[in-house]
Amino acid sequence: MGDYHFVYKDVEGTSTEWDDLQRKFGNLPPKPAPFKPPAWAPDDEDSKQKDKDWIDRKNEEELEDLEDDLDDDRFLEEYRKKRLEELKMGARIPRFGSVIPIVGADFVREVSQAPPDVWVVVFLYKEGITECGLLLRCLEELAERYPFTKFVKIISTDCIPNYPDRNLPTVLVYNNGAVKATYVGLHHFGSQRCTAEGVALKLCQSDPVLRNSENESDSSRQAVMEGVRKQFIQRVVSQHEDDDSDESSD
Repeated sequence: MGDYHFVYKDVEGTSTEWDDLQRKFGNLPPKPAPFKPPAWAPDDEDSKQKDKDWIDRKNEEELEDLEDDLDDDRFLEEYRKKRLEELKMGARIPRFGSVIPIVGADFVREVSQAPPDVWVVVFLYKEGITECGLLLRCLEELAERYPFTKFVKIISTDCIPNYPDRNLPTVLVYNNGAVKATYVGLHHFGSQRCTAEGVALKLCQSDPVLRNSENESDSSRQAVMEGVRKQFIQRVVSQHEDDDSDESSD
């Protein structure tokens, strides 16, 4: 039968009178302080007040994780759902929406290497040329109206060295790395009387260049052309109403 050795261990922090006496004379090291667990403190997340501001600080993934945690608070649960939907809608915000200024070094990345599903309208211009300013205003309106089409502007000689000013403004249309259309001069868009609708009709003459949706059927050439025609009629009617109003006031 084997030997069994038992080691008696007293409650931590206790000592005998003999040990205390030995410590008094310096024969034993000081008695170690008894272990004391740190005071409990609430988790930062638990201690925060759960209100609208607390939910507003959450990202989409965190709000998804809270799905079963707010069942006891109907108001916060409803607000969580509303905020989650807002974030999801925000993730679907159109990728463009303005005329983006670029320089020559950006051209390949921003234009030639744009994704195959993106149509790129390139505006070549120079400051101080009246015709360029007229066309730029139309393109800015279209860029906001059709945010899934990429509009960029670049100083003409930065894009093409020695490009003649007499050719300005010039519009190049790119898709899948290739030039699909070239418009040299403002006369393509109605000269001094150019409008956003007229520019849109020209750009969509042969291809579905303008897109206001990720859905291809919504951005088909026919759908865009129909929308542009309606906007053109609305603009003409509005201008006539303004003219009639001015005449009556005289």
